[in-house]
Amino acid sequence: MRNAFIKSVGAYAPARIIKNEFFNELLGEDVDTWLRENLTIRERRWTAEGESTVSLSLNAAKQAMERAELSPDKIDLIIIATDTPEFISPSTASVLQHELGAVNAGTFDVNTACAGFVTALDIASKFIRSDEIYENILVIGAYNMSKYLNMNDKKTVTLFADGAGAAIVSPSNDEERGYKFSRLYTEGQYNSWMGIYAGGTNQPITKEVIDNNDHLLKFVKKFPKELNPTIWTKMINEACEKLNWKPSEINHFFMTQININSIWETLDNLGVDRLKGHTIMDRFGYTGSACIPMALNDAFEKGKMKKGDKIIFIGSGGGLAFACSAFIW
Repeated sequence: MRNAFIKSVGAYAPARIIKNEFFNELLGEDVDTWLRENLTIRERRWTAEGESTVSLSLNAAKQAMERAELSPDKIDLIIIATDTPEFISPSTASVLQHELGAVNAGTFDVNTACAGFVTALDIASKFIRSDEIYENILVIGAYNMSKYLNMNDKKTVTLFADGAGAAIVSPSNDEERGYKFSRLYTEGQYNSWMGIYAGGTNQPITKEVIDNNDHLLKFVKKFPKELNPTIWTKMINEACEKLNWKPSEINHFFMTQININSIWETLDNLGVDRLKGHTIMDRFGYTGSACIPMALNDAFEKGKMKKGDKIIFIGSGGGLAFACSAFIW
């Protein structure tokens, strides 16, 4: 059976480094100590003026395509997962298609917030498995949340950052390589707890909205801290049961990286070494839909990815949306 596998990966983070000490001055208190001790975050990257979600995506895409030895005309479909789009309309993917010169590619965006990349990876895999027209699909998780931060809001401004990660998904006839399982799940009752709530049809942008900072990212309510570890553990166990895998047999876990303790608790629940959860948040902060492909790229560049490795991707984001996928490298 024709299966989908990850042919190559790439990533990009903007050059502008924002260290924790920046927020000590900005907020007039020591937030550096808390960020290091509780989240491992030391610094993050923010876009400069003139940089946008498309410019982040373009750089990540070029690296993935170069590694796959693909020219732009060989890309059949572009899927961008983001909740910080270039425009409300048209799609960010259509802008990237033009910038990249991918003249034969169809395009669309996916917004399941920070679960977006895993959701898009699921979609791309099923396109490849079901339709022979598609040979190379470019999947990108991109995040430019610095453009939506309230600089006086300690709960958000210290965490969120910018970046993009890319993967080329292509067909394989090797049943022991590539896509194995996916599951999407949502706890929609949390949709009003965190997000960017102005700018759509529910609350159009007005002067009053801007004056109240309602067009920026907001944590409205604090999520139960057990939510991610509980659901992640359940979804990973479901994947293992379906595939007849033991958690201890999985080589790499790539998870949403907003809270290091949620990652560690999940791995502890599964009874696996915490080092199997590859993280980059110490250097890049929280990059939303980009964090999982950026972590995958980092592991690849460090030589950690070996053919035959078993991988679990699990993302969660505002909505609350969850996505879990299992692959063999």
